[in-house]
Amino acid sequence: MHAPLPPDEPARLDALARYHVLDSGAEKSFDDIAQLAGFICKSPISVVTLIDRDRQWLKAKVGVDLTETPRDHAFCAHTILSSEVMVVEDATKDVRFSDNPMVTGEAHIRFYAGAPLITSDNFKLGSLCVIDRNPRKLSAEEKAALEALSRLVMTALELRRSSRELAEALKEVKTLSGLLPICSYCKDIRDDKGYWNRVEEYVGERTSAEFSHGLCPKCAKIHFPGVHLT
Repeated sequence: MHAPLPPDEPARLDALARYHVLDSGAEKSFDDIAQLAGFICKSPISVVTLIDRDRQWLKAKVGVDLTETPRDHAFCAHTILSSEVMVVEDATKDVRFSDNPMVTGEAHIRFYAGAPLITSDNFKLGSLCVIDRNPRKLSAEEKAALEALSRLVMTALELRRSSRELAEALKEVKTLSGLLPICSYCKDIRDDKGYWNRVEEYVGERTSAEFSHGLCPKCAKIHFPGVHLT
């Protein structure tokens, strides 16, 4: 059974896109969390997934070689419909998954438990999940651990996004350094192409600074000698 789309699907996809994580390389922080989830839940397979428009993409994985699957085959496409951990004790007995190729085929999935990856503005991007090829249950302690680890995945995603945005911002900032050719009279600055620009234009094109204009005490005395300015 195909999972229905979340009611906020367009906004959810926009939220996923702002992390710029899809198709990125392996990262130890995510791999470590996946490995820890499998260890705690005693599962041979553990995965950090992200649900894209038409696919499920795996950011971290233990026990499988897949990089992505069709979204229609993804258990995690059902997980993102709720804020709760989704547990499937025996997929062959669950009408949503009994005819799923991941159950009937070589993957032979029987047990699944997934905690949704939830952003601060409540979008579900994917799941931290554990999988077994044998039916089983998830204990209350394992469920709590899976939820806690899913929050750590989101912390890692937020840190990754902040680091990327900072790096992009630094690229855009053109630091003013070295000698600036400036006119002794009008104070215009000559750029690298030989054109003269007002200082506001020159600085504005190279930094994110914005100018506001005022009058210093020295100039106020010269140009407005009879006016007392505060």
